[in-house]
Amino acid sequence: MKILKTCLFIFSAVFVANAQSTNEDLQEKARRIHEKVITIDTHNDINVNNFTAEKNYTQNLDTQVTLPKMEKGGVDVSWLIVYTGQESLDAAGYKTAYETAMSKFDAIHRLVHEIAPSQIGLATTSREVRDLVAKGKKVAMIGVENGYPVGTDIKNVEKFYDLGARYMSLSHNGHSQLCDSNTGEANNEWLHGGLSDLGKEVVKEMNRLGMMIDISHPSKEAMRQMIELSEAPLIASHSSARGLCNHSRNLDDEQLQWLKNNGGVIQTVAFSSYLNTEKHNAYDAAVKKVYDEVGARIGFKVLSRDEVRAMEPEERNAYYEEFRRVRKLSQPKVQKLKEKVPPVDVTDFVDHVDYLVEKIGIDHVGISSDFDGGGGIEGWSDASESFNITQELVKRGYSEEQIAKLWGENLLRVLDEVQAVAQKLQKS
Repeated sequence: MKILKTCLFIFSAVFVANAQSTNEDLQEKARRIHEKVITIDTHNDINVNNFTAEKNYTQNLDTQVTLPKMEKGGVDVSWLIVYTGQESLDAAGYKTAYETAMSKFDAIHRLVHEIAPSQIGLATTSREVRDLVAKGKKVAMIGVENGYPVGTDIKNVEKFYDLGARYMSLSHNGHSQLCDSNTGEANNEWLHGGLSDLGKEVVKEMNRLGMMIDISHPSKEAMRQMIELSEAPLIASHSSARGLCNHSRNLDDEQLQWLKNNGGVIQTVAFSSYLNTEKHNAYDAAVKKVYDEVGARIGFKVLSRDEVRAMEPEERNAYYEEFRRVRKLSQPKVQKLKEKVPPVDVTDFVDHVDYLVEKIGIDHVGISSDFDGGGGIEGWSDASESFNITQELVKRGYSEEQIAKLWGENLLRVLDEVQAVAQKLQKS
């Protein structure tokens, strides 16, 4: 009996040692790959208040993306987003949206030209990306989320392009003057039945200029029409698989096939409710109770996203400032809560990558976070944790070449193809 126990002990010790060695080997392999490939996150929102001489991305801000967090997480390229919310379709609305867009373009240019030119540069082509990475710099690229600030003047598309924008979505949460939004699914009410006449002209203009068309927010019919009109491949800058999570912001299997046939790419997004809605809702409800309790103690009321969106910008910023304080005070209770109510995590994210790769192939799938715009999951809560995505991919058997495609090569390939189409159109 004593001999049997001794043998079992030795077997267990060897098993644990082998498992530990395997995990260390896997982590080392993942680290080597992560450091070698170009890592591109295609969707990071910004607040212009974080692009000043006094407060900016060179500092350890409480935003999900900063230069120190990109450095720690091994992120090479961040697509910084010129986002404007959807308001009234009239001259006053367009004017306000245009001014908001310009303020964000200005902020990004201030970062790369004035605040931290030795640390980060602006890229508009794949060659510029590779050159900046080779120099050891971080890279900013610019995407426009919502074509609303274009207004009714198609010349604004070229203005945005000249300022560095290399993708644009034609709508956001709500129908724009250019196309219907996915939000029309809620009540089956549509404004254009896909693209408006102006929207069709914008698609052609984006092709002519060499700007990628982003279909993450437009309706399914708008996407179908864009693919029919476009001479270049499209992207979904931050969407996941509807086959795994039935959310209108995700692409269904038919849309995925359209995107594959078009030569485009879908950038899987780390937005928890788009990855696993049930898991997200359960965890979100539990955490909200904690925030409500902690907020009540300091006289702060947690509001719904719709209530926050309805605020004026200054009021909204003040709310978020206080909300961040509540979140910080709540952390001990939230960490304990996770033992009972697990949050959406990196494994859920890579489940979507697996699904998408199986459906449309490794050449048409990429990675995005939607940081500072609602994105973030357990294990990838900010840019500093980006290595965890690579580690999970290695764990599931993805090769270095495949991981390189997912983290950025697919996106750069589409950008190259879009710009090649533009050169051809401009010559003709």
